[in-house]
Amino acid sequence: MEKFSVTGMSCAACAARVEKAVSKVKGVTSCTVNLLTNSMAVEGNASESSITSAVKKAGYSAKIIGTKKQQAQSAASAEEQKKLLEDSETEHLKKRLACSAVFLCALMYFSMGHTMWNWPLPQFFQGNPAANGILQLLLASAILFINRKFFISGTKSLFHGAPNMDTLVALGSGASFAYSLAVLFIMTDALAKGNGTDAQAYLHGLYFESAAMIVTLITVGKLLESVSKGKTTSALKGLLNLAPESATVIRNGTETVIPADEILIGDIFIVKPGEKIPADGTVIEGESSVNESALTGESIPSDKSRGSTVTSATLNINGFLKCKAEKVGQDTTLSQIIQLVSDSAATKAPIAKTADKVSGIFVPSVVVIAAASFLAWILAGAEFSFALSRAISVLVISCPCALGLATPVAIMVANGIGAKNGILFKTSAALEETGRIKTVALDKTGTVTKGEPEVTDIVPADGISERELLQAAVSLEAKSEHPLAKAVVSFNQEKQIISKAEFLQIENFTSLPGNGLSGTSGGTVLFGGSVKFIGEKCSLGAIKETAAAISSEGKTPLLFCSGNRLLGLIAVADVIKEDSPAAIEDLQSMGINTVLITGDNEQTAQAIGKKAGVKSIISEVLPDGKEQAVSQLKASGKTAMVGDGINDAPALTAADVGIAIGAGSDIAIDAADIVLMKNSLRDVPAAIRLSRKTLQNIRENLFWAFFYNIAGIPLAAGAYYHAFGWSLNPMFAAAAMSLSSFCVVTNSLRLNFFNPHKLTEKNKKQKEAGMAATEKIISVEGLKCSHCEAHVKEALEKIKGVEEASASHEKGEVVLKLSKEVDEKKLRAAVEKAGYKFIG
Repeated sequence: MEKFSVTGMSCAACAARVEKAVSKVKGVTSCTVNLLTNSMAVEGNASESSITSAVKKAGYSAKIIGTKKQQAQSAASAEEQKKLLEDSETEHLKKRLACSAVFLCALMYFSMGHTMWNWPLPQFFQGNPAANGILQLLLASAILFINRKFFISGTKSLFHGAPNMDTLVALGSGASFAYSLAVLFIMTDALAKGNGTDAQAYLHGLYFESAAMIVTLITVGKLLESVSKGKTTSALKGLLNLAPESATVIRNGTETVIPADEILIGDIFIVKPGEKIPADGTVIEGESSVNESALTGESIPSDKSRGSTVTSATLNINGFLKCKAEKVGQDTTLSQIIQLVSDSAATKAPIAKTADKVSGIFVPSVVVIAAASFLAWILAGAEFSFALSRAISVLVISCPCALGLATPVAIMVANGIGAKNGILFKTSAALEETGRIKTVALDKTGTVTKGEPEVTDIVPADGISERELLQAAVSLEAKSEHPLAKAVVSFNQEKQIISKAEFLQIENFTSLPGNGLSGTSGGTVLFGGSVKFIGEKCSLGAIKETAAAISSEGKTPLLFCSGNRLLGLIAVADVIKEDSPAAIEDLQSMGINTVLITGDNEQTAQAIGKKAGVKSIISEVLPDGKEQAVSQLKASGKTAMVGDGINDAPALTAADVGIAIGAGSDIAIDAADIVLMKNSLRDVPAAIRLSRKTLQNIRENLFWAFFYNIAGIPLAAGAYYHAFGWSLNPMFAAAAMSLSSFCVVTNSLRLNFFNPHKLTEKNKKQKEAGMAATEKIISVEGLKCSHCEAHVKEALEKIKGVEEASASHEKGEVVLKLSKEVDEKKLRAAVEKAGYKFIG
């Protein structure tokens, strides 16, 4: 993707024109223009010169920001991006408005003050309509010259066959000025003939103040819009400002302070308390706590010691760290986050397509309506000035900008909120699609669970102490590389129960794949392994029942014996993350079906699913079978797949939305549409909430933009004049137009106050209803697969009172969550209508 900065655009019609022109260039596969950031993203193999030439022919200017290759080679793109986001327009608009206001106050005094409020005029102007008219002409000319940008841009775009908002303003204001100039000439002619009474009457027919007021009020709107647009990019600016300016590196044994963008891979750098970490790397010396909230949204500092990874732009709190740089420049996590947020803003959401189509034909349509309005009133016998006022009102009230900004402003703000919370949407389409999710499929290992086995239970045999059991187990397992063995060793290291000096000397160590371990200590053979394996070596007694109970909970029992004497049992399990049950409950309270997909046997899967709160479970799925399972789930609605982004890549790609969790510094996961920086499942419902809120905001913006134009244009044209006596002065039309875009942008800025981790009132009520709901299990015959489950689920959930239906084709049953008692006849009818047999 290549990015260009585009200058000269003033409204959505301009953006549509540029997009259309570049899309026609040979070799361009896609083109997206962002009016908010005045940028353009182009994909394909077209040359830079052909793209900029197409933009120039359309009446605008374009300059390349930087290709991915250039971005990878230097940090210049970040600086260019900062310049692109710099708000240089606001100051210019303030000066323009201040100058316009000074001249406008004088103009309004002479044009309306003395006639409406009897304000006194200087002696020279009393009874001298020509002098008054000429002064109004001069003052209005000064204001139009100050705001000449409307006329230059509007005329250029008109000559290029692509009229824009500036064209409408120029036509409206220009028509008022031209009409007034004509009246002024007629007035002087009346004076020349000695007809002072008629000349004084003509003074009331001047519209110089309307011409000046129109461009001034539009400038007010542009200023408000510019200030608001500047706030929408504050999150991206904040990310750009996170980058540290300097780094302290050790070169030739000497500490040297250099600019952070000059640090190289392999450099050794030091970070003192209160300093930002300049590059991604690994700690080789020292201990400290690091605040990573700027990148992950996690407020609790992370402890760092030798071997820990550190991330650029995070803050060292209280210790000294010496680190080795591994990722620098545009490869750092911060740079990748900035790139993702920027790229996402450069893409277009599908919901914006309707507005884009309307924007493309909006201005020509308005010009036609204005002309038709003028002719209609002339033919109806209205005065020329009245008909002209109606046409001018139509021109200046129409606002294509509101349509063009409705979607990109909300998308930009939402991307910023997501980035602050460690939720990165790769495209605008992903942000939109997430809000329509009906089912979330969850990979078990590393997603719902921690992904690392932990010791959960220690059960010594009769006559054996816990310490004696652990001493034998740790001594034996320390020789193994198996993940379960590492869990036992890690448990001992953490608890510091058996010191290394107390380890038994193990000889003749043997690993028996599928069974366990063996080794000799002091002439006695020690064994460790499965229930079956140890059962062949010694009598298990009551431990066998304990092992069976532990297995039913989804844990793995490891038994140990010394010779033919049983030492006891240590249970190991992939423990559920602390926040997984709450996250799954959040999803269900939002009306989203949750499904656990795992390769574990059904007993283990059911145990994990029960603890996590997942109702639907697909077990014994091979890695390549996850993709098929997700495809089947998609039959019942939009489906998201949550996984680690590596071994779950096919399933993430197959889903409507792929979510990679716990990405950490590896955020460029190709298979994922959404990347979650933290290893917390709570960010999944947060991402969906943010998407839903953004969609709601975009709909509000589009409604306002369409409603404003649909209601305003007929009013301006005088459509309600005969029925209600309603007409709209061009100055009020300009005021309305100036506020329309401001309203859209301001409404989008409300998103900044939205907390994606906070339950909405609706979700709270659904959660409370879920807690109060009763459960009923019904048996159904004919369920063969997950597609059947989805079919019967959909049929039952249509019944009033059925809050949720979770079907299992393995068990041949459906678990119903009811908010009230439901007649069994209704349940039977729904099941049989779906094509299955209701048992009871």
